[in-house]
Amino acid sequence: MRKTGFIAIVGRPNVGKSTLLNAILGEKVSIISNKPQTTRNRVTGIHNVGDCQYVFLDTPGMLKPRNLLGDYMARTADQTMREADAVILVADVNKPISVAEENVIAYLKESGTGSILAINKIDLSTRERLAGTIAAYAELHDFDAVVPISAKKSKNIDILLEECKNFLTESEWYFPEDMLTDQPERQIAAEIIREKLLRTLNQEVPHGIAVVIEEFSDEEKLISVRAEIFCERQSHKKIIIGKGGAALKLAGTYAREELERFFDKKVYLDLWVKVKENWRENAGMVRNFGYRDE
Repeated sequence: MRKTGFIAIVGRPNVGKSTLLNAILGEKVSIISNKPQTTRNRVTGIHNVGDCQYVFLDTPGMLKPRNLLGDYMARTADQTMREADAVILVADVNKPISVAEENVIAYLKESGTGSILAINKIDLSTRERLAGTIAAYAELHDFDAVVPISAKKSKNIDILLEECKNFLTESEWYFPEDMLTDQPERQIAAEIIREKLLRTLNQEVPHGIAVVIEEFSDEEKLISVRAEIFCERQSHKKIIIGKGGAALKLAGTYAREELERFFDKKVYLDLWVKVKENWRENAGMVRNFGYRDE
C-alpha cells in the first residue's frame, strides 16, 4: 500500500529552509539567497521513494510583519504549518532560541502535531555548541526526533527523511510520480529572476521587488519570456538597471542561464523595470503580484 504525507518546513528567515528542501529533492525548486524574505509563497516539493510520497512545504521565514506583503507571508507560514501532517522546525545551531521558534513550539504543544527539530549549519559549528543547542530545545519541547544537519552540504538528509517516514499514512499519492513541484512554469520563471536580482543588488532594493511574467511562450526549441520587474522608487529603478543597463543585463544573464538549465531548452528573456510606489502597502497590488491567500 502506498503512503504519503504533507510535511511543513518552518523557521526564522535565513535558517536554511529552502536549501533543505532543495537538498531533499536533489533539484532546485525553491530559490535561495543570503537575504531575509527570499521565500514569499509556499513552495511544494514532491519526493518519491519506493511506495512513499513525501510532500514537503517550504514556507516564508517567520518574522514580525512590517507591511501587507509581510502580513501575507506570516499568514502563509502559519496556515501551512497548521495544515500539515507533521512539522520540521529548522533551527540555526549558532543562534539562540527566538520568538519565532517559541511560537512554533507553542503550536506543536497545543496541537500535538508530529515534529522534527532539524538543527542546521552544523558544518559551521562545534560539537559543544551543538550539544548546547540540543539541550536548550529539549527544555522547551519533546520533539519526536532531533536531527543535526547541514542542508548546504546535504549532511544527514537521509536520516531526516527516515524520521519523516514515521509521519506518512496509507493513502494514494496526491501527485503524479514524475512531478517535482506544483508551481506553474510562470511562477518558477518569476522566482528565478527575482533570485538573481537578490544576488546582484544591495540590501535595501530587493525587499521591494516583485516580478510578473507577462508573456511565456514555450515553442519546440525556444522558451520566450517577457518579465516586468516592479520596484517602489525611481531611485531603485536606476539601481536595478545600472549604468548603461549593466546591472539588469548581469541579473538577466544569470536568470537566463538558470532558466535554460531548469527547462532544458534555450530561453529568450526580455526584462522591463517599472515603478509602483509602496506596492507592499497596497492590498490590491500585493494580490495582483501573486501574493494572495489560497
